[in-house]
Amino acid sequence: MREVSASRFVRATPATVERALTPRSLVEYEGSFTVYEVEDTDEGWLVIAGSRGVELALVFELDGEGLTYEQRGDGPLETLETTITYEPKDQGTSVRMRSRVSSGLPLASLTDRVAAWKRRGELQRALSRLADDVE
Repeated sequence: MREVSASRFVRATPATVERALTPRSLVEYEGSFTVYEVEDTDEGWLVIAGSRGVELALVFELDGEGLTYEQRGDGPLETLETTITYEPKDQGTSVRMRSRVSSGLPLASLTDRVAAWKRRGELQRALSRLADDVE
């Protein structure tokens, strides 16, 4: 299991950032999967997404400081958990994304490192696209 993070200052209010950070937009901002369906359930929002024959289910929950989501069931990773937080800073918002990933494959020291490297790129891309949307 590996943990990665990325952060960015965004020249927008926390309320504007919060409105932009929907379950659909987060998956789209990351850029690896196409969103097929979003459903509001008793557990939170369920997002079904996929790409090139791979499909996954992500469950999103809103908490007091931001959003959390995790992969449920079968998917490309054994573990994918992400937390997005944001707070006011210098007439804008500081946004931080943290993920824990595990590939579940043999040679975990190598395969988890590759999964973390890819995940860090997705987090950085998501922050860049969020900034483009709200600034």
